[in-house]
Amino acid sequence: MSTIWPGSPYPLGATYDGGGTNFALFSEVAERVELCLFDEDGTETRIDLPEREALVWHGYLPRIVPGQRYGYRVHGPYDPGAGLRCNPNKLLLDPYAKAIDGEYTWGQELFSYNFGDPGSFNDADSAPNAARSVVINPFFDWANDRPLRIPYHESVIYETHVKGITERHPDIPEDVRGTYSGLAHPVMIDYFKKLGVTAVELMPVHQFVHDSGLLEKGLRNYWGYNTIGFFAPHNGYASFQGHGSQVQEFKSMVKALHRAGMEVILDVVYNHTAEGNHLGPTLSFRGIDNAAYYRLVDDDKQYYYDTTGTGNSLNVRHHESLRLIMDSLRYWVTEMHVDGFRFDLAASLAREFHSVDRLAAFFDLVNQDPIVSQVKLIAEPWDVGDGGYQVGGFPPLWTEWNGKYRDTVRDFWRGEPGTLGEFASRFAGSSDLYEVDGRRPIASINFVVAHDGFTLTDLVSYNEKHNDANGEDNNDGESHNRSWNTGVEGPTDSPEILALREQQKRNFLATLLLSQGVPMIAHGDELGRTQQGNNNVYCQDNELSWVDWESARDHEVLTRFAAALIRLRADHPLFRRRRFFRGEPVGDSGVEDIAWLRPDGRPMEPSDWTADGAQAIVVFLNGQGIPESDALGEAIVDDSFLLVFNPAGEAVECTLPEAEYGRAWEVVVDTADPLLLAPSETAGNLKAGGGVTIEPHSVAVLRCKY
Repeated sequence: MSTIWPGSPYPLGATYDGGGTNFALFSEVAERVELCLFDEDGTETRIDLPEREALVWHGYLPRIVPGQRYGYRVHGPYDPGAGLRCNPNKLLLDPYAKAIDGEYTWGQELFSYNFGDPGSFNDADSAPNAARSVVINPFFDWANDRPLRIPYHESVIYETHVKGITERHPDIPEDVRGTYSGLAHPVMIDYFKKLGVTAVELMPVHQFVHDSGLLEKGLRNYWGYNTIGFFAPHNGYASFQGHGSQVQEFKSMVKALHRAGMEVILDVVYNHTAEGNHLGPTLSFRGIDNAAYYRLVDDDKQYYYDTTGTGNSLNVRHHESLRLIMDSLRYWVTEMHVDGFRFDLAASLAREFHSVDRLAAFFDLVNQDPIVSQVKLIAEPWDVGDGGYQVGGFPPLWTEWNGKYRDTVRDFWRGEPGTLGEFASRFAGSSDLYEVDGRRPIASINFVVAHDGFTLTDLVSYNEKHNDANGEDNNDGESHNRSWNTGVEGPTDSPEILALREQQKRNFLATLLLSQGVPMIAHGDELGRTQQGNNNVYCQDNELSWVDWESARDHEVLTRFAAALIRLRADHPLFRRRRFFRGEPVGDSGVEDIAWLRPDGRPMEPSDWTADGAQAIVVFLNGQGIPESDALGEAIVDDSFLLVFNPAGEAVECTLPEAEYGRAWEVVVDTADPLLLAPSETAGNLKAGGGVTIEPHSVAVLRCKY
């Protein structure tokens, strides 16, 4: 091990070539860098990296093979007031580590100052408390695996958690529950296929850290938004620990999902790291080159500029942070075969100075990159800084979590007055947000529920959050949930209230899955999952947050209903148009491609849009008005549909429109009748100008017969 060759400054990280491993680490401020190699028994061997080229320290060690654990010690200036925090007593993770072994044992040793004295210098060795980087074997038999490239308009996204979705599944072997192998188990893949989703969006799987404050309370960082390794699959989700096995297991999971026709999208956290604020530990980036990797306060560089609420923000004004992000994204696409990314607090990546800038360097880099620009790019278009709410503000190529869709649909179904106009806009694809810069309905990732907030069951069961289990006196989590408990807070034995809650859940699912844009379902919502009113289970790595597959059997009707809606969407291109409605007549019929009607069958008047109270509304979708062609160039023609939304507490007698809209109709979905999942003799033969009763708090979907 003492023989080290010069090696190469590129690529960064530890790169095994079959004969040995090249090590390369960026640091502009370092005066000396030690590579630290660890034996199986933890014995450390330190070797100085011999070369420094273009601010990269590097060296090549023959006979260093996959499974080798390593870290770095960086010698250099320690002057926090100037933004310099090198401390060679702290073992540092490689920012480009492809695998990480072990967890951190929290103690004074991980910090560069003595507790109670932030201005001091702590020289305790952190190695016994620290995780290790691991050299990996990059070779994997992908066989015929290839990108699926499922178009956005054909996508149904399922947001899920590797551990949460599998930990309690009785048909998955215990030794792989909560792991990548568990997610790829045939039982899970069969479930995803029966449900009809086309992509799983995995909550963070980059290596993350469990906060010391949570561990002291007996809690853990369940969600994983506390990244420390942007290239490494989280080792806690591996069924076998050691030697970087999580990399091979993750790849096998992706391969299995692809083989089943499903894409894999990663929820990624490039806005901050687990090192926290100026009082945080020294684990990696802080000790390597603090000012390059983190945004510091301009007039006092001991402090961190924070637009994430976590203590620090990555310095996207610096070339090295930008390179780290882009190299990570490319790695996950080219080497791990993922199909896209959802960017947590993405607005923070656009803050080159203080405000969010759609012309930021990060967007330019993504746009011109031949690899990253070709996968799904989904922004969470906000952060916690000033001007951070940017729904509709991201540039072309990007899609966005449409928070306005979520808020409007929730308000509509809880009977808030004055919501009709915005509800119509959100249902039709939010052209007011996305059309101005040439984007299409697919720019809107529609959701009613996500990991952050109430589950669908809790949305219709609680008016208030109940987060006491988090140990923060119920002060954490969103207080304005736009929810309605249907009359009783939490559990109830009332058959009437329970029935209404199930109906409201079907209303939300029907609205979501038949809206223009890309629908996203949060895992377990179709299974009746509850968090008992906790709307912030980020720290609840337990049965409160895991999907309960046993109780899901009591919600099979809801599950079948969701699957039937997904099939209806897949069967009818009218519900997944690639272009916005124009509201103009189509062909010789004189009927618009979309028409909003009153329950009496007449067109909506301006005064109708601002009526007080919960109001029913009807929308006609013209199957002859789809301005698109199929792969063979043939015009796409579909059935026409009427959808009636009634959020009110009274039934509505709906008059079917005149014959030019359609002469006969059949009900294909009725949320008041969950067993009505397809046309039946009793549901059809409704004539133009005739009437149909729409039950309180319900959606009816009618298809034109002729």
